[in-house]
Order: sequence, then structure tokens, then C-alpha cells
Amino acid sequence: MRVFICLLLLFSSGLLNAQNNEKEEVKKAVEMFFDGFHNQDSVLIKSTTSPGIIMQTIGRDKEGASVVKTSDFNNFLKSIVSIPDTTKFREKLLSYQIQVDGSMANAWTPYEFWINDKLSHCGVNSFQLHKQDGAWKIIYIIDTRRREDCD
Repeated sequence: MRVFICLLLLFSSGLLNAQNNEKEEVKKAVEMFFDGFHNQDSVLIKSTTSPGIIMQTIGRDKEGASVVKTSDFNNFLKSIVSIPDTTKFREKLLSYQIQVDGSMANAWTPYEFWINDKLSHCGVNSFQLHKQDGAWKIIYIIDTRRREDCD
């Protein structure tokens, strides 16, 4: 019986270690996306994403109603690389909550967005990833954006 319990514990710890390694790999993919974002490097950003990536934002319209807006990924890339050098911007990720199930993962990242050292807005990013050919690729990004309750 002791041998069985020891084997069970060893097997369980191996599974937990593998799960933690996958979570670290997912985190690295998101971090690489933001490295590209902050360096205005569209090639690096694209290397972290899957073809056909979907980008959406949940916000408010002029009447204050909640709306979902879909963005074209190529337009997103063009907008990032066209930010003038005189504009300093940084998306500060406050934490990571990562879940993995086989070749699917989710990274939940609350953030603050700063422009020229002034808080612009805050919210949460939700990244959906798929493990393709041994690498985690972002297939879907949705975020919230708000100007209130950012503290």
C-alpha cells in the first residue's frame, strides 16, 4: 500500500510540474506579445498569434450601453507601429491568472494603460491560446476598457 501511495504522489507531482511549465509558457507568449507591442514591433507581435486571430473590446457607446467592438488585427498592427516616437505608452499588466487544458489556455490579465506617464484607462485582457506545433499562439483577445474605478 505504501508503494502505491508513493507512486501516486510522484505521479501527481509530475503532473503538477508539467501544468506549471505550460502556464509559464503561456505567460511567456503573452509577455512576448507585449514586448512587441511596447517596441512597436509588428513582426514580434505576429509571431505570438495565430492566423485569423480575433480581437474584441467591451466598452460603452455614447449612450452608456455596453457594446462589443471587433477590430481588424492588421489595422491594430498598423496603429501600433504608427504611434509617434514622441508618444510614450505602456500597458502595465497587474497580474496573471492562467488556466490550461491540453492544447487550450486562457490568460486573464488586469491592466492599466498609461500614455505619457498619465493613466488613460484600465480593464482586463482575456487571451485565448492554442498550442500549435509545440508553441502557444494567441487566437483570441478580448478586453474591457474603463476610465473609472482604476485604483
